[in-house]
Amino acid sequence: MTDTTPTPGSTTAPREWRLASRPTGWPTPENFELAESDVPELADGQLRVRNVVLSVDPYMRGRMSAAKSYAAPYAVGEAMNGGAVGVVEESRADGFSVGDHVLHGLGWREVAVLDAKDARVVDASAAPASAYLGVLGMTGLTAYAGLKRVAALKEGDVVFVSGAAGAVGGAVGQIAKAMGASRVIGSAGSPEKVRHLTEDLGFDAAFSYRDGKVSDHLRELAPEGVDVYFDNVGGEHLEAAIGSLNLGGRIAVCGMISAYNDTEPAPGPRNLVRLIQTRGRIEGFLVGDHYDLAGEYFSTAAGWLADGTLSQRETSVDGFEHAVDAFLGVLRGDNTGKMVVTL
Repeated sequence: MTDTTPTPGSTTAPREWRLASRPTGWPTPENFELAESDVPELADGQLRVRNVVLSVDPYMRGRMSAAKSYAAPYAVGEAMNGGAVGVVEESRADGFSVGDHVLHGLGWREVAVLDAKDARVVDASAAPASAYLGVLGMTGLTAYAGLKRVAALKEGDVVFVSGAAGAVGGAVGQIAKAMGASRVIGSAGSPEKVRHLTEDLGFDAAFSYRDGKVSDHLRELAPEGVDVYFDNVGGEHLEAAIGSLNLGGRIAVCGMISAYNDTEPAPGPRNLVRLIQTRGRIEGFLVGDHYDLAGEYFSTAAGWLADGTLSQRETSVDGFEHAVDAFLGVLRGDNTGKMVVTL
């Protein structure tokens, strides 16, 4: 395992995690390097921010590869990026003061220098800072946009969510209920996570995908079929959802974590013909294409959070030096809810 102990004399120097090499299959600690940061002087319009909480997310695995995708790959030998909330230590930008908490995209660092246009002030007294990486941030907006715009959720719909105990999946289930879904079903990877979905998050039913076939669980828990499937997993889950899709059903594909570390292309669903029979629709999406919904969502979500309609469960890992462990844990499914690293 990579030695992540700071070198003598560097204890006060800010650090960053760099991509040391591109993984083949599952990433390992050897693919990362913990190094001292070069923190430049501020230019006009910039901020220096000391991060307090970082986000680690499955999509980051794709950026570790050189393959062309929707986001530029991380550069080998350079610091990685990701969501973070930090405290402004110095500002040369209007609208930002020392002590403000800001949301930005230069995580994987203890200290970040960034343009003010790439930061947003958040109220850490109204909600924990980590909530702005979860239900009050990109996670929640992903769930909302996927349900409202991509899946065109209607009141009375039956909704199935895979990876439901993860950050996005847990938000999807709660938001679907708030938007009028008649029944929400989730899949997760353990009995403990299944109980979390039904007892804590208000899912109507849930099952462990490790306990039998997904298609069998869906036939039992959604005997009259599924109107909306929110896909975070792909593979067997996607095929099972297509098999249970009702007439005019919609599938919003947010992620396919089951295939992220495959070294060979995963086989596609064998029952795509059902999309013809059901006049069903399957659509992939990225939250970045739906930021026009952000204001609407964040104001609504703040109310939902205040009245208990929406809650956030976190798995928090303490210490910047453990950020890689937290990221690898997300890929294994170790987390319940949002995985964050607290500095």
